Amino acid sequence: MSNENPHSADSPLSTTAPQERGTSPEELSSRGDTRSQRPTSEAFREFIASGWDETIPDAERLEAAAHTPARRDALVQAIPGTRLVLPAGVLKVRSNDTDYPFRPDTAFAYYAGLGTGEEPDSVLVVEPSAEDPAVAEATYFFRPRAGFDSTEFYADSRYGEMWVGRRPTLAEASQRLGIEVRHIDELRDHLAKDVGGSLSLSVMPQVDAAVEEMVQEIREQNGIPGGEDARREFDRLQEVSSEQRLVKDAYEIAQMREAVDATIRGFEDVVRHLPEAVGHRRGERVIEGVFARTARADGNGVGYDTIAAAGDHACTLHWIRNDGAVQEGELVLIDAGVEVDSLYTADVTRTLPVSGTFTPTQRKVYDAVLEAADAVFAAARPGLRFRDLHATAMEVVARHLESWGLLPGSAEESLSPEGQWHRRWMVHGTSHHLGMDVHDCAKARREMYLDAELVPGMVFTIEPGLYFKENDLLVPEELRGIGVRIEDDVLVTEDGVENLSIALPRRAEEIEAWMATLKP
Repeated sequence: MSNENPHSADSPLSTTAPQERGTSPEELSSRGDTRSQRPTSEAFREFIASGWDETIPDAERLEAAAHTPARRDALVQAIPGTRLVLPAGVLKVRSNDTDYPFRPDTAFAYYAGLGTGEEPDSVLVVEPSAEDPAVAEATYFFRPRAGFDSTEFYADSRYGEMWVGRRPTLAEASQRLGIEVRHIDELRDHLAKDVGGSLSLSVMPQVDAAVEEMVQEIREQNGIPGGEDARREFDRLQEVSSEQRLVKDAYEIAQMREAVDATIRGFEDVVRHLPEAVGHRRGERVIEGVFARTARADGNGVGYDTIAAAGDHACTLHWIRNDGAVQEGELVLIDAGVEVDSLYTADVTRTLPVSGTFTPTQRKVYDAVLEAADAVFAAARPGLRFRDLHATAMEVVARHLESWGLLPGSAEESLSPEGQWHRRWMVHGTSHHLGMDVHDCAKARREMYLDAELVPGMVFTIEPGLYFKENDLLVPEELRGIGVRIEDDVLVTEDGVENLSIALPRRAEEIEAWMATLKP
């Protein structure tokens, strides 16, 4: 990597951030960039600006663009009389002058239709039409590509084509999205136009500090209340965008299927490389790396940090350190998901016997967890409350723990609000919504999430587990160090649910047979 990459994670809209973007080599040098070795001669500038193919390729309409108008209409109907500002977000520094790969804010991506790394520092503005307030108008603001004759082309490490690749023109972006597109420099004037009175101004909070500050300033200048009033409006935008994603449209469901299919391929690759993991002192990272390779090749990457937890590590619910050994005779719990280019992610867990065969004790625990999962599948249907999924799984878990003599009372007593002893061995919930975020719709109101009835188009996980830590003195020694979770991705249909990840074996005997066909 070149050492001439002087950029920060601050938005270029900020009035206080260092402005390394769009500056000439001379300006960088005069401001004390002692590392810059960019050429500055006029002869170089003339030479580098010449001899380029300036053909602009045809831009294809994004598949998601057919679905975003309806999403935006629903948004302005839920938050009437408001100009809504949805920033993509900014680059975030990983170390000194290197950034994390950019992933746009979920709400921005959902309403704009953009995915992957598009576009840091850009902003989508959604507002009610003057002719019909139930219909949304959308304008996308970003920094388009500069000409070959600009210093940005070769000198700007944030936007320059020689540094980050070709960027679209305004016309290309408009064709892809199907909406009006303007230069980011026009954003402030657009946001300020006609606000106040009957038109408020709101922004998705905690995405881009500079844009949020701009919105606050414009509200103040136009007599729109700030402080707690502004915060409530911003939080309401976050809430509505979460709740709107609770039910997926046809495009989203298709993307979820792609994400699950890619995830299954990742699990297959992991099993093929299990011998390599067993032979490495950090075998868990071998598993993590194998899955990441598939995720990156077949999608945008992993949807969340992979859990590759062998032995007792499986009893740590979010074990992402993945620095342990993988040993024959143990179980390895793998919780992983591929995020496809549209930013929809799968979330699947399988607990596998490293040797290819479960021991009787491992099988006993595994089958109990599978029974809990199957009970949820049997119960799940439109009209059932989301919270009832968890209650169904807990009935099975508590019954098994009682039969093993682990509860200080009966299963019935444990299931009561005053008991809950069984939760010692499964402290997490059984289900969460899934989509563009692995824990999707997280800002939805309780009555729209936990207390809501299932409806067709919802996508969520079913993931019961049992975890017996190796230092747990309340369980028999043979159980200590065993952690099992089984997680599948589920689509609510008109008369029940569909297991989107059914192609990945779930039953113990099926897992053993599947592993036998894949392991070398």
